[in-house]
Amino acid sequence: MASYKKPRLRDLALRRLLSVVFLTLCGVLILIFLLGSNSSTTIETNESQSVDDGAGYRRDLKFTKMQNLPQQSDLSKKLEKLNLLPPRNLDLYPNIGKDAIIVVLYVHNRPQYLKVVVESLAKVVGINETLLIVSHDGYFEEMNKIISGIRFCQVKQIYAPYSPHLFPNSFPGVSVGDCKEKDDAKEKHCEGNPDQYGNHRAPKIVSLKHHWWWMMNTVWDGLSETRAHSGHVLFIEEDHFIFPNAYRNLQILTSLKPMKCPDCYAANLAPSDVNSRGEEWDSLVAERMGNIGYSFNRTVWKKIHNKAKEFCFFDDYNWDITMWATVYPSFGSPVYTLRGPRTSAVHFGKCGLHQGQGENKACIDNGMANIRVDDHDKVSNIDSDWDVHVYKNQPGYKAGFKGWGGWGDDRDRHLCLSFADMYRSSKGTVTPL
Repeated sequence: MASYKKPRLRDLALRRLLSVVFLTLCGVLILIFLLGSNSSTTIETNESQSVDDGAGYRRDLKFTKMQNLPQQSDLSKKLEKLNLLPPRNLDLYPNIGKDAIIVVLYVHNRPQYLKVVVESLAKVVGINETLLIVSHDGYFEEMNKIISGIRFCQVKQIYAPYSPHLFPNSFPGVSVGDCKEKDDAKEKHCEGNPDQYGNHRAPKIVSLKHHWWWMMNTVWDGLSETRAHSGHVLFIEEDHFIFPNAYRNLQILTSLKPMKCPDCYAANLAPSDVNSRGEEWDSLVAERMGNIGYSFNRTVWKKIHNKAKEFCFFDDYNWDITMWATVYPSFGSPVYTLRGPRTSAVHFGKCGLHQGQGENKACIDNGMANIRVDDHDKVSNIDSDWDVHVYKNQPGYKAGFKGWGGWGDDRDRHLCLSFADMYRSSKGTVTPL
């Protein structure tokens, strides 16, 4: 009897040991699997992701090491991840309206200005029907606080991850070995190419053009919320006051454009003359595209994107002057925009982009814009039966203008070209499925 029990006890001990080993191995395998799953959700900067945009196209989203893009800082990487977050206020506005005109507000760091434009947007009729995208040129807490308080529509924030404001010690910010002002590169052994006037790059100035071009490529081709959007997108800045009737007027203009002005590329909320409040005529107006409250669709964006080289190599730090002087003229025909005879947006800023921060430098009277809003500014005031008055031979920047400079450094030009390829296939085009 004793000889029978001893082997049986040994067998039981062996089985228990094997069970412990088995459970330990299972635990290790599960842990490895979970760690692998978590790591796969991070943004890999040396890989590309192929995504279907929902409109029959596949785009290869490439990241830093596959593009001629600067090495990212930790803050730059964090902001790029924030760009992937869904819009806020989906609980309040789960769906945007059919044929909505998406609104893009691009900002720098003028909180006093931003408060004014956000307050004006809150009173716009129909704003709750659309998505508001706020594109930041840098990361500024006070600006974020203002945007986080928006409750009148869906809102999504995006941050330019290669803004010079995020790189204090390297390109596209300021590098130790950079040439300054009118330095001679050979004599000073510094880095950089001067513009046509002999001046070297100023990061705070070139950020204007970089932000606009990055934003355009990202909104049209990079965001899951917009890359299948074929309708119009409205672009406004932090020093634009938007009237209550702006969205409804723009809906009417975009619907009338194919019939009233089939050659018009865009629809505008304001005259190209920033000092004009409109003619007060009983007619629509076709003129050169202004830079206040302008909107266009994907067809126009594709034409603009095809001129990336012209845009990126024109020696002017202003995106709008670059468009007027080299991109639009390259289309081969006049570029008109359709608008109403009464403005639905006005420019209220009194000083430049990199001013206006803080209470003492608000650049607006007593921290207020003091924009008069009349009764006809509160409701749609465009008649679909109106004819179109066309302004021909308009003043302004035209082909042949060489630019104001500030954009002569090869590094800025190639960074600009890299933005144009961020969301394109390996051959530089959008490839059909």
